Amino acid sequence: MELVWDEIGKRFYETGVDHGVLYLPNAQGAYTNGVAWNGLTSVSETPSGAEPNAQYADNIKYLNLFSAEEFGATIEAFTYPDEFAQFDGLATPTPGVVVGQQPRKSFGLSYRSKIGNDVDGDSYGYKLHLVYGCSASPSEKAYNTINDSPEAIAFSWAITTTPVAVPGFMPTSIITVDSTKVSDATLMALEQILYGDAAVDPAMPLPGTVITMFAGGITIVTPIQPSYNDATDTITIPTVTGVTYYINGDVVPAGPIVITQDTVVTARANSGYVFATGTDDDWFYNQTP
Repeated sequence: MELVWDEIGKRFYETGVDHGVLYLPNAQGAYTNGVAWNGLTSVSETPSGAEPNAQYADNIKYLNLFSAEEFGATIEAFTYPDEFAQFDGLATPTPGVVVGQQPRKSFGLSYRSKIGNDVDGDSYGYKLHLVYGCSASPSEKAYNTINDSPEAIAFSWAITTTPVAVPGFMPTSIITVDSTKVSDATLMALEQILYGDAAVDPAMPLPGTVITMFAGGITIVTPIQPSYNDATDTITIPTVTGVTYYINGDVVPAGPIVITQDTVVTARANSGYVFATGTDDDWFYNQTP
């Protein structure tokens, strides 16, 4: 087939950045608490490493060995979430008082860039960028006098990353999802996790979960909290596809269960299913004396 350049509808480009989210890791390293990052103006991805190191033998260039590749970025914004302070070396001992030069914690970040073409413009699609193990370096803040051409202060942070494990692949710090090449339903499920909804707090799943979702091997499911009638001390276990409920480690069937002591009900995802990160999966019921 003869090659053709610049066909209608195939003049693609990428632009813009929006939907920035800061993710706070829990004690286990899962990114279970997402916060909207308003005022995001730029994320410049700056990978480094992967440099060739020539090896010679038999008086010839025998092979190239490449150094480890690292992912870095520069974040620019007009503002940042209050929750970002702990990742920027700041501590707040009392409201309104900030102490600098404190230990810096690691965080997660997601943002969206647009994909455009000559037919649909910027509405053709978008990419989700998920970045793990981020650490922010100290940044310059320039406070200038207000003049006849005022400008808002632009904050900037240089970001380094520590890769996380990816089953079947080398560890990585970034996953990118192209909306034009994946299932709409699965993309919607991922965005529900990333941005949250009325029932689930926003969170960022680890790369292995993201890959499995789009490989069609996993379904996102949300457990329903069992209802409780304190007048009769009756817990009613709901029926949810892909979810099994337990009391004291024992499987309990759907339907009413009368308790005689304080009880914890736990939900677990069945094989082929997974809960969104941050989903509430256990509930305490106080038996009426």
